[in-house]
Amino acid sequence: MSRPVVGSGPVVSGGNLLTDNPQLYEAQFPDPEHRAARFVADLVDRFAPGPPGRRLLDLGCGTGRDAGYLADAGFDVTGLDLSPRMLAYARRRHQRVRFVEGDLRTFDLDLRFDVVTCLDSALLYCHHNADLTAALANCRRQLAPGGLLIAEMRNGAYFLGNTDLVDGPSIRSVRWQGVTYTSRTTLWIDAAAQLLRRRRMWTWPGAEQELVQNSAWRLLFPQELRHLLEGAGFDVLALFDAPGPRTEPPWRPGAELATGLRGDRLHLVARRRDDAA
Repeated sequence: MSRPVVGSGPVVSGGNLLTDNPQLYEAQFPDPEHRAARFVADLVDRFAPGPPGRRLLDLGCGTGRDAGYLADAGFDVTGLDLSPRMLAYARRRHQRVRFVEGDLRTFDLDLRFDVVTCLDSALLYCHHNADLTAALANCRRQLAPGGLLIAEMRNGAYFLGNTDLVDGPSIRSVRWQGVTYTSRTTLWIDAAAQLLRRRRMWTWPGAEQELVQNSAWRLLFPQELRHLLEGAGFDVLALFDAPGPRTEPPWRPGAELATGLRGDRLHLVARRRDDAA
C-alpha cells in the first residue's frame, strides 16, 4: 500500500484515493458553476407534472456538493452514499442536508421523495442485472406517486463506433495541499461482462510506490435502460445524450435536448408509474 513518507499526505485506506480524500476528489472534478445541481433543478421544473415537489434524494451524493446547492435552492434534500469519509466531509459542509450511509441495491429509508437523482454514473456501479433491478426497485419504492427519477451516466452505445476512450492511457495531474498528484488511467471493455473496466495508477512526491486502483462501470444501452425502467414501474419521459453537466458544450438553462444518443453521456428522466396503471 502506498503512503507518503513525510508530511500530512492523503489518506490511503486501500479503497479509493479520491473517495478517501474528499477535498482531493473535488479538486480532481471541480464544478464551480454547480452545473450538475442546476441541471437537476432545470429538469425538475421541465418535467414535474405540476408545481414541483421539493423532497429530493441524491443517490451517490459523494461530497454533498450537489445536495448542498439544491438544499440552498429550496429543496428538502437527503443524500445517500457508501463512503463514510465522503459523508463525514459532506455533513461538515452542508448542514441543511440529511446524509445517510447506504447501498443503492439495499437502501430503505423512512421517507418518500418527489425526486430521486443518480448522477455521475453511480447507477453503473451495479454490475449485474439483479443489482440494477434491485436499485431501480428501491428508487421506485422511495418515490411518491408521480415522482421523478433523474440519472446521468456513461452511454454504452457510444462505444459501438468510438474507441477514443480506450485507445490509450490518459494522464492527468491535480494539485492539492501543495502536492501534485498524477493519475494514469487505462480503460478497456470487458465484453462478456458488459463492463467498462478502469485501472488508475497514482503517483505523488513522497509516495513509497505507485498506487493502483481498479473499478468498473456497467455499460447500458439506451433501449436496454428503457426496458429496465419500464419493467421497474417507470414511464420514461426523456432519454438524451446532450446537453448535460459533463458534455461539451455543457448544459445550459432551457437547452434543447438531443435524442440522437450518440454521445458518451446518457441522461434520463423517468416518472414513477401510477400503481393502478
